[in-house]
Amino acid sequence: MSTTPDPTRLPEHKQPALRVMPMPADLNPAGDVFGGWIMAMVDIAGAIPARRRAKCRVATIAVNSFLFKQPVSVGDLVSFYAEVASVGRTSVTVDVEVYAERDPENPVVVKVTEARLTYVAVDDKGRKRVLGEP
Repeated sequence: MSTTPDPTRLPEHKQPALRVMPMPADLNPAGDVFGGWIMAMVDIAGAIPARRRAKCRVATIAVNSFLFKQPVSVGDLVSFYAEVASVGRTSVTVDVEVYAERDPENPVVVKVTEARLTYVAVDDKGRKRVLGEP
């Protein structure tokens, strides 16, 4: 049995943090989904486990890496899987993998993006704070 995940299938035993279908307004001039839209959705998806771990509001402080592997099209069902990669005193780093489910009549799954982002815990005034403290 292979231990390497199959990039042509959605991750098993994981729930997506976010699932979205891009619309025509999300296209770039070339007809693909605008990379900025994907980046925004990755940021939202990554913030979900970061916020849960921090137990407070978080702010994105770094996009450590971002790789576009395949274009995304209107009508693709895009799933964002986010998982905490590491935890610091005030920050949480999250890995996000993005998959597109294409052609509902003959389904195909393609890994389209992977990213690593770091979020910092912030208080109600937007100042950095230690994770899990009130």
